[in-house]
Amino acid sequence: MVVLGAGPAGLVLGLLLQAAGIDCVILERASRTHVQTRARAGFLAPNTVRILDRHGLADGLHQGGRRHGTCEFRTEDGRFRLDYGALGQGGQHHVYPQQNLVTDLLTRYLDIGGRIRFHTEALAVSDADGARPAVTTRGPDGRSTRWTARYVAGCDGRHGAARRSLPPGAVRHHHHDHGVTWLGLLAEAPPSLDAVGYAIHGRGFAGHMARTAEVTRYYLQWQRGTPADAWSEQRIWDELDVRMRAADHGPLQRGGLLERGVFDLTCDVVEPLRHGSLFLAGDAASLLAPAAAKGANLAVLEAEILAEALADALTREDTAGLDTYSDRCLAHIWRAQEFTGWMTRLLHAVPEQDRGAGEGEGTDAGAGSSFQAALQRSRLTSLRTSRVHQDWFAENYVGV
Repeated sequence: MVVLGAGPAGLVLGLLLQAAGIDCVILERASRTHVQTRARAGFLAPNTVRILDRHGLADGLHQGGRRHGTCEFRTEDGRFRLDYGALGQGGQHHVYPQQNLVTDLLTRYLDIGGRIRFHTEALAVSDADGARPAVTTRGPDGRSTRWTARYVAGCDGRHGAARRSLPPGAVRHHHHDHGVTWLGLLAEAPPSLDAVGYAIHGRGFAGHMARTAEVTRYYLQWQRGTPADAWSEQRIWDELDVRMRAADHGPLQRGGLLERGVFDLTCDVVEPLRHGSLFLAGDAASLLAPAAAKGANLAVLEAEILAEALADALTREDTAGLDTYSDRCLAHIWRAQEFTGWMTRLLHAVPEQDRGAGEGEGTDAGAGSSFQAALQRSRLTSLRTSRVHQDWFAENYVGV
């Protein structure tokens, strides 16, 4: 078994296959240091924690993570909190930086004798229609190597070899652009509030998400096309103060910016998630806008479903699980896409498309039409006042 990519999907899959006695190798184009330090999401859903617990992979999470069940919305009408952990089905998140989870999984995989090749870039997957698909790779010395296996799992992301190797017409690619861009920031600063913070402002959205006691992630809705380094740190913090209404609700803890990056809120889905002996999981299967923190949770879920199906096929020659893998995962993916889209519309009055690309150099990023702004305010009012709406929100916020 060949697994492409050492993210959450690839590592969980590799660990479960090893536990089932199935030989596999993980091929990862980056270095071990890069894999263990790349910052990603940090909110793990209850089902993700259950999966990790079920397979004995949650020790680090329980030691270093913390439970979280509150979000705060700040709007022109004031602020309100939702204790989502006490709403819906009573589910809470665990806050645990994804790089910490990946480090835990990788350490465990190597400790049990799992094989992994770093600095090994998968270039193409061939012969997926046959009994022995092959992966062509380029190693750190630039030499080409060919790996063959009974099955290949593409967990190597949206732009990885697995997706690139799908023949034209074999799958459908669904893509949607939400029309919103974020500046993502990682600040060396303690959290400024004990909740996930969602600030809706006429100048655009701002978000506050705790990662650790010393590091906090912030987001600013951003003018598309504006570089990440267009603003000074001082200007960024001043803008966060304005949008999060620090004058009304308390100052933000400031610190140096460790990381900044611009990304468009887009989503896509590949359908089906199987082509012959090639299976897709994680970001290779679907990409979600980060407004609802679903990506890593879907990746772990898909890895468990695929691992069980592969174990049945390789140890008992029962391929029923592989035959239903795509449909099972897509049901979860489309549910997550629907809620992510709803959450994106809740947080943003989508900018009008005909605004000048450089207008305001980012300051007018949140100016949508008056109609969209009115709809956004109505959604927030309903969420603030309707218990039915709050229960629906809570169930979907933590669900995958």
